[in-house]
Amino acid sequence: MTIEEKCIDTIRCLAMDAVQKADSGHPGTPMALAPAAYTLWMKHLRFNPANPKWFNRDRFVLSNGHASMLQYALLHLVGYGISLDDIKNFRQWESKTPGHPEYRITPGIETTTGPLGQGVMTAVGMAIAEAHLAGRFNTKTQAIVDHCTYVFCSDGDLMEGASHEAASIAGHLGLGKLIFLYDDNHITIEGNTSLTYSDDVTKRFEAYHWHVQNLGDKGNDINAISEAFTNAKAVTDQPSMIILRTHIGYGSPHKQDTPDAHGSPLGEDEIKLTKKFYGWPEDQKFLVPDDVKAHMNAKVEEGKALEEKWKKAFDDYKKTNADLAKQFDESLIQALPDGWDKEIPVYQSTDKPKATREISADVINAVAPHLPWLMGGAADLEPSTKTMIKSSGYFAKGKYENRNMDWGIREHVMCAASSGMTVHGGVRAYNATFFIFTDYARPAIRLACIMELPVIYVMTHDSIGLGEDGTTHQPIEHLASFRAMPGMCLLRPADGNEAVFAWKAAIQRTEGPTMLVLSRQKLPIFDRIKLGSAEGVLKGAYILSHEEELTRYHNKEHQPVTRPDIVLIATGSEVQLILEAQKELMKNEINARVVSMPSWELFRQQPKEYQDKVLPPSVKLRIAVEAASPQGWCEWVGDEGKVIAISKFGTSAPYEEIYKHYGITVEKIVSAAKGLMKR
Repeated sequence: MTIEEKCIDTIRCLAMDAVQKADSGHPGTPMALAPAAYTLWMKHLRFNPANPKWFNRDRFVLSNGHASMLQYALLHLVGYGISLDDIKNFRQWESKTPGHPEYRITPGIETTTGPLGQGVMTAVGMAIAEAHLAGRFNTKTQAIVDHCTYVFCSDGDLMEGASHEAASIAGHLGLGKLIFLYDDNHITIEGNTSLTYSDDVTKRFEAYHWHVQNLGDKGNDINAISEAFTNAKAVTDQPSMIILRTHIGYGSPHKQDTPDAHGSPLGEDEIKLTKKFYGWPEDQKFLVPDDVKAHMNAKVEEGKALEEKWKKAFDDYKKTNADLAKQFDESLIQALPDGWDKEIPVYQSTDKPKATREISADVINAVAPHLPWLMGGAADLEPSTKTMIKSSGYFAKGKYENRNMDWGIREHVMCAASSGMTVHGGVRAYNATFFIFTDYARPAIRLACIMELPVIYVMTHDSIGLGEDGTTHQPIEHLASFRAMPGMCLLRPADGNEAVFAWKAAIQRTEGPTMLVLSRQKLPIFDRIKLGSAEGVLKGAYILSHEEELTRYHNKEHQPVTRPDIVLIATGSEVQLILEAQKELMKNEINARVVSMPSWELFRQQPKEYQDKVLPPSVKLRIAVEAASPQGWCEWVGDEGKVIAISKFGTSAPYEEIYKHYGITVEKIVSAAKGLMKR
């Protein structure tokens, strides 16, 4: 047995043993892919286990994340911070080895994968970021950004529609440093892939303008696999696909090439028989031979040398390109420079009404010169979402230095790749589409929340206010659903100045994604001289218009106390309605406070003292108004309050008519307030 074969079998046996001990997991794919993984990691992948975040490392994405033990075994053997005890603790509480690879939990994991197709899309974003930074910073003689993104993917990844979006945009953009290896093992959970799948993958990816190598049944031929990776790296104007026929559960006498090897432990007896086939000690578990450890741990010193070589090259680069080097460092750190927001306009009540999507465009172009690492675009909707950086062109093949992304009608890959761009480093991604079309991208947005990535989502056409496009385009349940998503910070601003502060909140927030939900219809600019600053947006909710100075209540000392009879709360375009309702209620001697509440999440983060100041606990009568689902508003209005909202889908009509017929009106708010006061 050669040392290479011994290393490969070590990976296989660690996977079998860990899954068996956990009584949960997927042993078959790690057993099948061990030769390919060994070949890539030992002969081609550039990384430094001593510094998993070294910038110019190659990125590796295990899109078929159910095969996580493959990657954990590799991370352990090449010297990352994964111990043998971590391997033994596979899939257990607070372990470094969860069931699917998770970013931030395990050193060496570049992105969270699990839902099939997500890894391939996220990897496209990593390759976009690499190409963009190379376009910005590399010179003709010095390449400080020069690394590949490697992806292992499965039948399941390629069956998911997500992979089509990823392959299409990657081929169109000519991302030559993106290299896929497709594990063609013919097995899914229900049986042979022939039950559902007969794609000609070679022709498919060639049609997407990829460079394709089909190795056939060479899953154990490390020389052929290595040559394929070498060939792929030599193709610089196309992404590459290596198709490799493997055998799931390789070596298992009774379970090789069966669904039984896919998602269940092999069983103690079968593991012994398989180890016997490998020539492995049958009764030893979690065995890592000393010569295997020494051989694969050599990557530690090799990785340190690679990083040192790059650092020296970067030092030389600094001497001849000081300004570029400074910009490069700033792009990696992404600290906000002094005055980054100084050119953002301040809007006056005398200005014409303006949609918050239009305000967003003003903000993007005011900050873009100061934040050169901010990069993004829309899913073929820029004329509507208004997310163009006007000082730059479109990112395209041969024009990778540009900052505007046109994703085409591909919402899912847009959001997943934005995560990839952001997690890669050097780029902060934003993306945009109509709010309703988040339905096409929700899994990717959810993963961004899990990974706590500061992606910015600019979602326009926020309500029935978009009007005539009708039911299919008018979001109803979407605000509630994203507010329910852990880690998401959603802001729905009410006027131009609120939209400015919403963008500021998004840019300043680095602990997770932020979603700006913006109007299509024009909204009036509030009189800030009278009402005060919109800075309260940064706290999630604030008193936009105070109640009148009435003293009809008394405290225990019988001193007059000013407090409202009722609190009116709203977001977005409905805030103007509660402002008007406040005036009408005052005519009826009902003293109302108006609270603008663009972000529940930011408001929850405030001290209770501030929350109680905005929403006094003593004022039980509250009305919330939102042209969307009422779900969740009970948190803010309580048992004695009322929610004026929409519990059905929209319709096609001018938006003014829809608001009227759906009861989102000043009259309805006033009537509801009077009704509460009569209780």
